[in-house]
Amino acid sequence: MLRALQLARQGEGHTSPNPMVGAVIVAPDGTIIGEGWHRQCGEAHAEVNAVASVTDPGLLRDCTLYVTLEPCSHYGKTPPCARLIIERGIPRVVVGCLDPFKEVSGRGVAMLQQAGIEVVVGVLEQECRALNYRFMAAHTTGCPWVQLKWAQTADGFIALPADAGENPLRMSTPLTMRLMHRQRALCDAIVVGANTACIDNPSLTTRQWPGKSPLRVILSRNLSIPSNLNLLTDGLSTIVYNSVKDGTCGAVEYVKMDTSQPQAWLEDLYRRGITSVMVEGGTQVLQQLIDAHAWDEARIEVSPRRVGQGVPAPVIDGQMTARHIIDGNQITYFT
Repeated sequence: MLRALQLARQGEGHTSPNPMVGAVIVAPDGTIIGEGWHRQCGEAHAEVNAVASVTDPGLLRDCTLYVTLEPCSHYGKTPPCARLIIERGIPRVVVGCLDPFKEVSGRGVAMLQQAGIEVVVGVLEQECRALNYRFMAAHTTGCPWVQLKWAQTADGFIALPADAGENPLRMSTPLTMRLMHRQRALCDAIVVGANTACIDNPSLTTRQWPGKSPLRVILSRNLSIPSNLNLLTDGLSTIVYNSVKDGTCGAVEYVKMDTSQPQAWLEDLYRRGITSVMVEGGTQVLQQLIDAHAWDEARIEVSPRRVGQGVPAPVIDGQMTARHIIDGNQITYFT
């Protein structure tokens, strides 16, 4: 199972909204004869790749399959892995943890057991759940896993006054910025408020890190955003939650709802298959989520720079889980 976990991590940044999964096929003498992992969303699952790697398929009828997550039992973008296991005659399956996704959740194990296959569940269960903590949280709560992210000065400001010459305020170093783009690549969607969209005019892509860019989301209650923003004109998918209209314009979708209620737009994103969200600001949006207890992790980067005035950073109360100094900036994580 430890080897299966190692394999599963190779899919990081490429499988979402599917989970990372690894699989190992072991002969009766303990020899590993097959390995595989889920490489990319929409492509073959870990079990399929592991079975395909076995040079002599006849050996499968005496082997044990180790897999980090319960084999799927439904037709999605690929056929059910539980059916493949049954068809290939694999007599024993060891599962790290059950899948909380409602289309699977125990059904994969039940399908295998009904076919007479011996199934063991819960080997390195904690480690297997931790591997896909975002996926697990989303399908347990019915809302995406939420990471808050901001950078602030040493004296506690997230931005300069609106009329200042330097906006956006640069606090990240080239290295910490690149690492943040890696974080973006691990999330399904990225959210900003209308003020941040107007002042910073961001692209919210992963241009400094290989991997897919997240779905961009703007919260703009009154649609007080200019039509020439990068987020509205670059041809990449963007959702604008607002209280004015529904509709689409090119790659931009407008969704009418009460943006003051985080639960509303978070649940809508979950229905769209979004399992993880990064919220980049501004202060009003971040504080709104903090006050509503609608967040799971916060990543706060503090620059040694002091500016003396500006927009105060959000106030957060959580459990600190890690602290790093990178390029002179302090990066702290809270849950």
